[in-house]
Amino acid sequence: MSTGVHRLAVTGATYGKLVATAIIWGATWIAGRVAVSQAAPLAVASWRFLLAALVLGALMVIREGWRNWTPREWLTLTALGATGIFLYNLCFLYGLKVIEAGRGALVVALTPAVVAASDWLFCGATMSPTKALGIGLAMFGCLLVVTNGDPRLLISGQIGLGEWLIIGCSLLWAIYTFVGRRGTRSLSPLAMTFGASLTGWLMLTGAALWQGSLFALAETTWRGWIAIVFLGLFGTALAFTWYAEAVQRIGATRSAAFINLVPVSAVILGALLLDERLGLAVLAGGTLVITGVVITNYAGARLAAGIVSKEKTA
Repeated sequence: MSTGVHRLAVTGATYGKLVATAIIWGATWIAGRVAVSQAAPLAVASWRFLLAALVLGALMVIREGWRNWTPREWLTLTALGATGIFLYNLCFLYGLKVIEAGRGALVVALTPAVVAASDWLFCGATMSPTKALGIGLAMFGCLLVVTNGDPRLLISGQIGLGEWLIIGCSLLWAIYTFVGRRGTRSLSPLAMTFGASLTGWLMLTGAALWQGSLFALAETTWRGWIAIVFLGLFGTALAFTWYAEAVQRIGATRSAAFINLVPVSAVILGALLLDERLGLAVLAGGTLVITGVVITNYAGARLAAGIVSKEKTA
């Protein structure tokens, strides 16, 4: 197989895994809502990441062997665990206790625009008028989703804690993405995901023990346990590893673009499995978010192509 064909096959496989990851993450909004209806969010998150860490650790040892991480790598893994695991799951699961899964996922669709804006503000990425327009559209769409179509609610302070927690998910995932990009310079995606899950699980377990909810699972039915197992094995162990691989191969912004599919999956599954029905204003806002993100990433791809073209002709 020629180098070009092999590279094309690897890229195709990466995109395929990103699509599957987005669908799985859409389903985690449904599983998360089922789980927190039967157990405390901290307990759900702790058991989720215990399962994930066990599976990821076993896979890492089998595939790569065990090696001692440097203090700098431990610092990176702790930052990943704090942002993408501990704090993200606090926002994610506590937010799901009070707002619909589909609506929450539409808010999180803002994440790629947040990543692109952060890339410009903090990493020196180029910003074009088209890219700025896309970010603006995505943010306005998010505003419509959060306020149920009435932006005046934001001014009057009537936005609930659940909405703010889900917005926090977007900000935390942007941080996780950029820290993860730095982490893949010395760690494999599998090792990085395992380390993040391990450090995040330790934080979640400590918090759940302090709260007294870690073993308060008497009311958790088989549906609740299936939801927790799905969150741990598929929503974390598999999907997080595929996402980290993609960030390493095609970059943070292009990988984050596939999060556009998460709300689509969540809305469809929420309607089918939880009988959720979102209003027209919320769906219109979600459409604006996705449209804005598509424009943002299209503009970003054109900018990147232009930079490469200039470097070749220089």
